[in-house]
Amino acid sequence: MRLALCVLAALAACPSVDSDDDDSSDPPAVCGDGVVQGDEFCDDGNADDGDACARDCTPAAPFHAFDQVFLDLLADWDLPGGAVALVKDGRLVLRRGYGLADVEADEATRWQDRFRVASVSKPITAAAVMSLVEEGLLDLDEPAFALLDDLPAADPAAEDPRLAQVTIRDLLQHSGGWDRDASFDPMFFSTQIATAMGVEAPAEAETIVRYMRNVPLDFDPGTAYAYSNFGYCVLGRIIERVAGAPYAEVVRERILDPAGIESMALGRSLLEDRLTGEVRYYGAPGQGVAPSVFPGEGMVPLEYGSFYLEAMDSHGAWVASAPELARFVEAVDGRPDFADVLTPSAIDAMTAQPAVPTWAGSPYWYAFGWLVRPSNGDANWWHGGSLPGTTAKIIRTWDGFTMVALFNARDPQAQVGGAVDAALWEARDTVTAWPDYDLF
Repeated sequence: MRLALCVLAALAACPSVDSDDDDSSDPPAVCGDGVVQGDEFCDDGNADDGDACARDCTPAAPFHAFDQVFLDLLADWDLPGGAVALVKDGRLVLRRGYGLADVEADEATRWQDRFRVASVSKPITAAAVMSLVEEGLLDLDEPAFALLDDLPAADPAAEDPRLAQVTIRDLLQHSGGWDRDASFDPMFFSTQIATAMGVEAPAEAETIVRYMRNVPLDFDPGTAYAYSNFGYCVLGRIIERVAGAPYAEVVRERILDPAGIESMALGRSLLEDRLTGEVRYYGAPGQGVAPSVFPGEGMVPLEYGSFYLEAMDSHGAWVASAPELARFVEAVDGRPDFADVLTPSAIDAMTAQPAVPTWAGSPYWYAFGWLVRPSNGDANWWHGGSLPGTTAKIIRTWDGFTMVALFNARDPQAQVGGAVDAALWEARDTVTAWPDYDLF
């Protein structure tokens, strides 16, 4: 039933023609509600495709096949809803909602709805770090933990001496020495860490940093790549101390505001705390429940309360709409068709191949918050995000496109990210005539 509702809502939100039919049974048209009704040309509250309000929705004509790719994706992976944004040569040419933002309330997904973006937060943090590097407030090769003297280990005598070798560069490129596959990911052990540190659960980011200073590294810093959420948690704390303000404020001042991004914000763990315009998240069929990180809450759905999103700020807690996430990518992509918030030299450093043995001879690499694959004299950059109830993907292509897709669910094995990546490329290639408008 959920799937059927998703597909029907998605079809309702994507008009194929300008309809002059007058159906008195339709509810009143509401501009921007995500549903096309009666004689609306698009989701603009009227039937005129030439007025200013028509910019509220992407005209459907060039994108019929594009839409079908994502309707099929929702159906194939049992995803309630999602949103997509597509930029060509600096112009936002598509912003679309599919399926349901809230199944229980039967609310269609709107293009402006906000989603958790999970690890797509990392490119945002990397951009903030590079802004501080540009200003001379940080050096990529300075020791990271020397900047965190106010977050000492619980037992300084037992601290791994190799922590002194971890640099800002190591944190950005996941070569800091932590390997979650060899040990564990502390960002998902907030209850246990709070207990060990003698504080109330769930553990805040600062408490996790202090705890991890007494956990031995899994490898020598700078000698290998191993994806680390914790490394980006550390970057968030360094940003705060160097800039003298909370992480989110620094990102907003240095990256989001200059890029013209207004609605991005840090998310919250619990359903009752979701932000205005934020979708509702859904577990995979049959996923069950887990203990809440909040004392006394018992068993909870994985997507609401089984992890502490507030402590994940700098590695996984941003909430954004698809168009505004596309605007972020455009603001750091190094191209002349959209004003960048970083200098060309900072962008080059952000995407350069690391001198980590893991990437020697590789056709791609993880740079600073981006996976990068050179192509045709330029490069594709991308990053994915995945949490219970969340799938996200951003792609900057070598030939002038930015593609963003956000969904309010994921499959049990968290494999849907690959299908989303493939769907974005497939859907883009269905478009044979690109419109010349700009919806930014």
